[in-house]
Amino acid sequence: MEPITDQLIFESCNSTWLFDTRHMRFRRILKGVDSGPTQVAVATEWRPYFGLEVDPEGECFSVLLNADGSRLLRSWRHTGDCSQCGEHMTSELALVGLQCE
Repeated sequence: MEPITDQLIFESCNSTWLFDTRHMRFRRILKGVDSGPTQVAVATEWRPYFGLEVDPEGECFSVLLNADGSRLLRSWRHTGDCSQCGEHMTSELALVGLQCE
């Protein structure tokens, strides 16, 4: 397994977004998902992305899922007093065990 050396991490209200910028792929660690008695973090598979657009004046970001940008995911970074969810900053999430495959 090769460790991620070029990574970018965004916290949104519902997920932790991990971007492997070297390999142009991302995954999400979903927050608040009941995974059973062991409470293991639930993460999506690594998916390719073709660009990441971050609003320089706000907290929004867009993940381009194809080369022409016609498919994308939009989200926002969770802040201390979040205007999106109305809650305070969520607790930290351990990333242990979520190595690159």
